[in-house]
Amino acid sequence: MVTRPEEALAHEFNPWLHVVSLIETAGHLLGLDDGMIKRIVTPERILEVAVPVRMDSGEIEMYEGWRIQHNTARGPGKGGIRYHPSVCADEIAALSADMSIKCAVVNIPYGGAKGGVRVDPTVLSRGELERLTRRYAFSIAPVIGSDRDIPAPDINTDPQVMSWIMDTVSMLRGHNTPGVVTGKPLAIGGTIGHAGATSLGVTMCIAAILQKLGRMANEQTVVIQGYGKVGAPLVKLLSDRGMKIVGIADVKGAIHVPTGINHITMAEHYAEAGTVVGYPGAEDVPAEQLFTIECDIAIPAALGGSIDEKVAETMEASIVVEAANGPTTGEGAKILESRNIPVVPDVLANAGGVVASYFEWAQDLQGFMWETEVFQQRLEKAMSEAFDHIWTRQNQLGVTMRETALAVGVERIAEATELRGLFP
Repeated sequence: MVTRPEEALAHEFNPWLHVVSLIETAGHLLGLDDGMIKRIVTPERILEVAVPVRMDSGEIEMYEGWRIQHNTARGPGKGGIRYHPSVCADEIAALSADMSIKCAVVNIPYGGAKGGVRVDPTVLSRGELERLTRRYAFSIAPVIGSDRDIPAPDINTDPQVMSWIMDTVSMLRGHNTPGVVTGKPLAIGGTIGHAGATSLGVTMCIAAILQKLGRMANEQTVVIQGYGKVGAPLVKLLSDRGMKIVGIADVKGAIHVPTGINHITMAEHYAEAGTVVGYPGAEDVPAEQLFTIECDIAIPAALGGSIDEKVAETMEASIVVEAANGPTTGEGAKILESRNIPVVPDVLANAGGVVASYFEWAQDLQGFMWETEVFQQRLEKAMSEAFDHIWTRQNQLGVTMRETALAVGVERIAEATELRGLFP
């Protein structure tokens, strides 16, 4: 169950209640009535499933999984599936609401959804991971589909996991269903350009805000929290634009390299060591002090809630670009605003991934694959138009980029909800 306000403890950060407060604030800013705000806030469907898995030892382990569809007024639900020990209903609900807003912000015909299983996939064999995935896919199959809800990769899931989900649903329905998931391998209906699209979208947003602020890319220093699917490609993408990556953190620690990190040697080091720690010439720093490193741009690209009040107070960067989902707490956001540190919010900055998923889905439905140049041009166009619209509305509304992006997303969802009416 998703936590109700009266159930939350005041001293605990609850991602769902945080998102609810953001949507409500945006609704009031737009002058929406309470009934409409309630409709937008409340998830349409919460599915909790038991996921029994036969382990290689022959024993049975039980896991919990969720698929939450937050809002489908603008189109089918869209959102990733994550495997992580911290997964819970409140987290998945918050992320599904984020997806509703994100899809509306970049103006693609999707609603918001999210899924996950509470599990540490690093301790599973490949066979155990496949059995867990297929059982989870079987359990959520009644609520997903190319015209209902389209999952994608997220934390600790990848194209192989999407392949197993697609195959499971295809077997259940008796025909091939490539449009049921995105982020698939090319051989079974994936698309060139999907891998790294989130990182490319983040890069576009960084370039856009630097241009708006009159700052040169080759004069910027950057720290990145996270060296995974998003953080790792960013090292190369930003370096190629002349920026200097002076700090990186992963789950095992953080490093500071004042002279800049080379993306090739970092990739080689990480492949061998399994961590950024120990990179040649780097100074080790406590992971919690990553954002105290002197730099121009800070990019949280790991789990949510990493920029809290304490971190925001010691933030050295003059720009924050949120590559992760929900990386800044409410108190953290207030402090960054009071310090006049502009933040490109997650619902805009990391939307390149869902735009790429939309393109893959469209190609699967058409049965026609686009050329790489077409894919990249359309991705750049979508991200550029979204950023420019948010920037313009920010000046009109006189609030932060985060508040503006949320308002734009809520406004578009409200419009679709109003046009569709209330049944019965």
